Amino acid sequence: MKLLGLSREKASEAVKNGKVVVVQFGLGKLGLPLAVATAAAGAKVIGVDISRELVEMINEGRNPLPGEPGIGDLLPRLVSEGRLMVTTDWRSAVTKGDVYVVAVPVTVEEDMRPRLGALLDVAGKISEGLEKGDLVMIETTLPLGTTRRITSLLEEKTGYRHGVDFGVVHAPERTSSGRMLKDITESYPKVVGSDSPKALEAAVGFYSAINKRGIVEVSTSLAAEAVKVFEGVYRYVNIALANELALYAENVGLNVWEVIEAANTQPYCHLHRPGAGVGGHCIPVYPRFVMYDALKRGLDLRLLNAAKAVNEHMPLHVVLMAVKALNSIGKPVRGSRILIVGLTYRAGVREYYMAPSLRVLRELKDMGAEVYGYEPAAMPEDFLKLGVEKWGGEEVDLAIIINAYREVVEDIYRGRLPAKTVLDARGIVDLERARSSGYYAIQLGRAGP
Repeated sequence: MKLLGLSREKASEAVKNGKVVVVQFGLGKLGLPLAVATAAAGAKVIGVDISRELVEMINEGRNPLPGEPGIGDLLPRLVSEGRLMVTTDWRSAVTKGDVYVVAVPVTVEEDMRPRLGALLDVAGKISEGLEKGDLVMIETTLPLGTTRRITSLLEEKTGYRHGVDFGVVHAPERTSSGRMLKDITESYPKVVGSDSPKALEAAVGFYSAINKRGIVEVSTSLAAEAVKVFEGVYRYVNIALANELALYAENVGLNVWEVIEAANTQPYCHLHRPGAGVGGHCIPVYPRFVMYDALKRGLDLRLLNAAKAVNEHMPLHVVLMAVKALNSIGKPVRGSRILIVGLTYRAGVREYYMAPSLRVLRELKDMGAEVYGYEPAAMPEDFLKLGVEKWGGEEVDLAIIINAYREVVEDIYRGRLPAKTVLDARGIVDLERARSSGYYAIQLGRAGP
């Protein structure tokens, strides 16, 4: 059932009553939970992905995202009921859709240029099946102005008019790994924006059937893009501030963790936590969208440039702290055995994109250290790909805690971690307890002993 031109109430009912066919491109960490949530709301979903292995797994009802609660319960049922099926055959899929959902990634080049190739390719494929009355919903977080670029591409390829024959909506995902389904359906309101009032009205109805927290309507697709990007920029700058305050605290003899915790008891203060850097596909990427666009416009975004410099310095600061820790026990870096606790960008999430631990790892290996990795979220092949040996309990000279794995901290308190020194870059170790257990222990954001 085509939704463009329907009221939000009628569009919502059409989804809930199973009258809408959704063709979704991308079945990764965002795409699959989104497809599951949409199918669970009542729509029939046809997922499209380039991975034959992934498609086969999903169509058999097997869950490729075991770390995402709820997917394992819903996926087999939705597949068996015929409400969710996936394919690599996009040509067939695009002939069946009423709504097209885009959930393919946008990353950045070294020079901060956004990589839009996959997104534009999907838009071209959608154009081959787009019909009058169809909606295109873009969930991927985008550089500002990209939705309008895609709209123009679809108009050019089809001859249709946006807002009259079809609608394009930007509805940026607001999710975190490990809680995707909950975030899609109930954690936060859904932000929706379009340059067509008719498309916006229908999109509000569509997402109302999925999200229990309601909808935040914004006036244009550009505004919707900015909402998500600005959220990420805020967090990125806040982390940089926390990191810089940590460096200052080390110099003047403060415990930055104590100070931040106390400061945040005031409701107008929300300092983030410092650390070894910023990783993942979101927080370090979105500021680069803005910075690259500003560069093209001749704008000097001094605060963002400063934040980038601070955050990208932090892995090197951790390396310097590691060198000092080893010096304190009379060990040079070359020939030392070092354990890095946490290789992914965030504890418990099997993702390595821009993970600060990888910079720490590379620098220490270049200095001649023998480096081991402890990462419960990793698969065996990950260690090989990252060029680090999986830690098997060997004695090390230094353990660097980058991700918050509490089991390692408990081993420290019990004196069971076979390491001479401990460097806590995450603020989770009680230094006095660690030292009383026989370790030379230091912490990011605190003056040394």
